[in-house]
Amino acid sequence: MARILILISGHLCNAPRPQKEADALAAAGHEVMIAGMWFDDKFADRDRQLLSGKSWSFHPIVDFRGVTFAQKLQRLRMRLQAKLARELFQKTAIALPDLLGYGAKAMLQFAKTHRADLTIVHSEVGLWVAQQLRQQSYTVGVDFEDWFSEDLLPSARASRPIAWVRALEAELARHCTYCLAPSQAMATAIANAYQSAPPVVIYNSFPCGEHLPNQLQYHDRENLQNPSLHWFSQTIGPGRGLETLLAALPHLKATVDIHLRGNCPAVYRDWLKANIPDGWQDRIWIHDTVANHLLPARIAEHDIGLALETSTIPSRDLTVTNKLFQYLQAGLAVIATDTAGQQEILRHVSQAGHLIPSDDTIALATAINQWVQQPEQLAIAKEAAVQASMALAWETQAPKLVRQAEVAIRPEHNSEKNAAQPGCTSLSQSSPTV
Repeated sequence: MARILILISGHLCNAPRPQKEADALAAAGHEVMIAGMWFDDKFADRDRQLLSGKSWSFHPIVDFRGVTFAQKLQRLRMRLQAKLARELFQKTAIALPDLLGYGAKAMLQFAKTHRADLTIVHSEVGLWVAQQLRQQSYTVGVDFEDWFSEDLLPSARASRPIAWVRALEAELARHCTYCLAPSQAMATAIANAYQSAPPVVIYNSFPCGEHLPNQLQYHDRENLQNPSLHWFSQTIGPGRGLETLLAALPHLKATVDIHLRGNCPAVYRDWLKANIPDGWQDRIWIHDTVANHLLPARIAEHDIGLALETSTIPSRDLTVTNKLFQYLQAGLAVIATDTAGQQEILRHVSQAGHLIPSDDTIALATAINQWVQQPEQLAIAKEAAVQASMALAWETQAPKLVRQAEVAIRPEHNSEKNAAQPGCTSLSQSSPTV
């Protein structure tokens, strides 16, 4: 049995991939801890609820909620450090760890104290922590659940240390045996960019039928006669395809209900209200996020899931998001933009979904109309989604993840790695079989 530490930069409830990673590694007999940060009381409560019945633990490295005086002081100090790091970078281009995320040094110190046999990182700030640990002979791994240096809008890139992040990514991609990516498209792109072996592909799928009720209870929908479209994300905001959705509504030939789920800032809620076409104000609902175990049942209330990702940002083009797999798991037909990552899945399960060009209003309206006007075809697509979910379920992904972790932990392998030329040994890759 090995001690494994998984580092995240926020709340446990907002990190489904590390949760599944911990489940798989703990089930294989390892002692697993996830360590992250606490910012919000509601999410902290969800974190505690998630731990019920788990065979692994969670530790908040830093509690930014400011419950005690010492915590308030720590929060103030770390926010000041982050502010100073941003100002220094803007003025001098000097990049400090606090520029990558809150609590960088606290995260590093915790990892050094914990002394795990394998420490796995999932974030920008984690890249720096992993580099520092590796220089001190700790065994580290990286999960490129996002391609961090390629995950920003052009307007945001000027204020970020992109070159430094790329250097960190390159070092870890070349030297970490435990090196994962969420799609074949991203794994290939990372290997080409950093002249490394491709990361092991672990899809963001979910266990078969997890948290799905035997009989649906409706919380979101008010009129079951109208076909229902569902879209969700942690945040409802610009650049997530909702602008295209609103523009498509006047082209629909039947009444549908639209349900959006996520944290919606007041400024964007006002933007939505101002841009909803005439006649649609009563057909669009905004729902708050729900606890992880409630989300599959809420999704399953609906008929069509919208995965309107952009192809203009490389990381978002190459990844396969949680939402696509959760729609399939819940038995929703899918309308997805034709990003490289989403093509990778839906080209194998074409009956379950439509692929449309990004930002194409007419293509989106046409896809919705096709299913709304042909309910028998919608029913076929929903059944195909369930079958696709079973073929791609987490049960097919977990063994690959565990095997790679155990290869990384194996002492004789680490000795070989240290003596070898820079590079990363990886399991062979293959396309999904559905």
